[in-house]
Amino acid sequence: MKLLLSVIIVSFNTRDLLKQCLESLEEESKRVKEQEIIIVDNGSTDGSVDYLRDLERKKFRNQEKKKSKSLNVSNSLSLKVIFNQRNLGFAKAVNQAIKQSKGEYLLLLNSDIIVKPKAMEKMVEFASKHSEAGVVGGRLLNPDGSVQGSCFYLPTIGRVFREFWLKQKKISVTQKYAPLATKPVEVEAVMGAVFLIPRRILSKVGFFDERYFMYFEDLDYCRRVKKAGFRVYYLPTAEFIHKHGASGKMIPEKTSQWLVESSKIYHGLLKYWLITFIIWSGQKFK
Repeated sequence: MKLLLSVIIVSFNTRDLLKQCLESLEEESKRVKEQEIIIVDNGSTDGSVDYLRDLERKKFRNQEKKKSKSLNVSNSLSLKVIFNQRNLGFAKAVNQAIKQSKGEYLLLLNSDIIVKPKAMEKMVEFASKHSEAGVVGGRLLNPDGSVQGSCFYLPTIGRVFREFWLKQKKISVTQKYAPLATKPVEVEAVMGAVFLIPRRILSKVGFFDERYFMYFEDLDYCRRVKKAGFRVYYLPTAEFIHKHGASGKMIPEKTSQWLVESSKIYHGLLKYWLITFIIWSGQKFK
């Protein structure tokens, strides 16, 4: 059967948050019925593997019985789990899932996301009506309901120079922002926490760049989408609660290392060191 939507979740030591994410997806499956969920566990050690294997067993039992009255994500949704023996990084794990997906649209969700009512339906509907859309992001909310920054301006040497030496703060390449809009708006890049890609885009843009272990892979993909002649959109009517940074908060030294390494890949070494110098000197001599 042709599927409309493949939801892809990469999880690393976020078992409890993953449960909440899947529960919210269960509710939304009533609106977007032709969908599958593909979870990639990146070598978790917090009990996530046991939890996911239990979901798989319940799915098998209920397929045999063909009945269940309780709310359980493994009962009514197509669920596939990929278990990695170690943490392969975000980009590689996403590509693993994409290669096994069947949906016309691919929705990347962080495991620390809770899907609000009709959010996925709105994203798919928008993308289906806009053939120029290469990536669509939603509005992210903090747990208290406040709006969370989820869009980026693509960093360039000129923009960094203007921000840190000329103190022009209109465009910041180091801070995420949320457009003050009630209608869809074109942006330069959106966070990978909620990232919808029409499958047809893959033939033009390709898969995620697996050189990025974590960070900058979303910026890189949006940059490639725009280079290929497509657009990146922010859809404020599609809302998601985001408990930001759940996977990396317990390993801050590694996340800092990944951020630096990914920045070098994104910019290239020469531009990376030049940008680093501009930021350092601009802060030091302000």
